[in-house]
Amino acid sequence: MKRKVFFISDRTGITAEMFGQSLLSQFENVPFEEATLPYVDTVDKAEKACEQIKQAEQETGMRPIVFDTIVTPEIRQVIQSSGALVLDFFHTFIGPLETELGETSGFRVGKTHSLRDNEAYDSRIEAVNFALNNDDGITTRHYDQADVILVGVSRCGKTPTSLYMAMQFGIKAANYPFTEDDMEKLRLPMELKKHKHKIFGLTINPNRLHEIRTERRANSNYAALKQCQYEVREVEALYRREKIPSLNTTTRSVEELATKILATTGIKRHMF
Repeated sequence: MKRKVFFISDRTGITAEMFGQSLLSQFENVPFEEATLPYVDTVDKAEKACEQIKQAEQETGMRPIVFDTIVTPEIRQVIQSSGALVLDFFHTFIGPLETELGETSGFRVGKTHSLRDNEAYDSRIEAVNFALNNDDGITTRHYDQADVILVGVSRCGKTPTSLYMAMQFGIKAANYPFTEDDMEKLRLPMELKKHKHKIFGLTINPNRLHEIRTERRANSNYAALKQCQYEVREVEALYRREKIPSLNTTTRSVEELATKILATTGIKRHMF
């Protein structure tokens, strides 16, 4: 039976999920069933969350695991009384930080996810719009404004990585596909050559590419394994010739890809 896990927060729950799932991923042989309870920002909501936790224990016969980022001490105390294994990120880290900094925490709910100012918000929205308007080689005339230009074969992960970088870091990421028609004499188009210092290549295992393309367009030359092998081989050769930095997307999440791209290129992320 799966071990029940709750991510509880007085805001969206994203932080609790991120930290909790990172820890749970270390236990590959244990099956988990996860539930997120966001906006638990009153004692009444905390008591209802406790009821769910206790019900889960009755159903499974195992003590649930709770990851929480509750700021308010009264609400946190209610969650602690649930009988679950409660891993409280604020309680774990705030105390030592207060001691080290000689400063008492302000305990402001939602401070992690607050937008610092209108300028930061506008920067994120502008980056997302840029990624959408410069997706899949729709246009190349705005490449002078790009922070990075992702290139690679169709369906290797360029679009989701571009959008993640825009939404998470405010990075203006364009992406350009190398298509089946480009392969016979594959070279960098002139518009890309002008911005070569911004180019970052993505590649992928041909077998995985074949699977992805088959879901999209089965029984086509586009999805054929031989074609996938050919395109990946040609694109990787281009990266080597042009000395374009690259990453293989096969087993990497967009989060890891974005982080590695920033680390490799030295592009500074915008903090929100």
